[in-house]
Amino acid sequence: MRLGILGGTFDPIHFGHLLAAETAREQLRLDRVVFAPAAQPPHKQGQPISPIEHRVAMVWLAIVNNLYFLLSLVDVERPGPHYTLDTVRLLRAEYAIDAEETYLVIGADSLTQLPTWHEPRQLIRLCRLAVVTRPHHLVDMAALEHDLPGITERVDWVEMPALDIASSDLQRRVRAGRSIRYQAPEAVMRYIAEHCLYRSDP
Repeated sequence: MRLGILGGTFDPIHFGHLLAAETAREQLRLDRVVFAPAAQPPHKQGQPISPIEHRVAMVWLAIVNNLYFLLSLVDVERPGPHYTLDTVRLLRAEYAIDAEETYLVIGADSLTQLPTWHEPRQLIRLCRLAVVTRPHHLVDMAALEHDLPGITERVDWVEMPALDIASSDLQRRVRAGRSIRYQAPEAVMRYIAEHCLYRSDP
């Protein structure tokens, strides 16, 4: 089984996340892609984020009709801090797969920051990196190789059509009373409205 793992805050989940997952699934012939919402993202300590139950609900609403997408609560049902390394370990054990069958789906921006992550050398031994990039987007792999020897051979490039959507921008638009139609699934938009998410300043 070839498994993709897409972790994130998903606050809220949007079409950029979904397109990244679907493009990686298609190009790398993944059997399934697991969405793993992070309960306590280490890189967002001290920043306001929506309660995990809302973020989990929005992810479920966004992926429920795609048979290739799965929701994992592996980061929700354990105490923090929640590091990607631990998520990959737990999902590999759950699905009984090895490093060559495990693909961590990340953006090119995250790839450049990988040396600052928790135990990055161990991480790239535990999985392959499905790096979603846009046409003509360049990554300085020589610099990364200097910091993380062997990373080049762990990367599989996934070229995705340009789609510039950010969760933080969607939050600002909702707060300002502006539309996020065509940027997030209808079910997610309804959930945000019904639960009055992002209505006040953090």
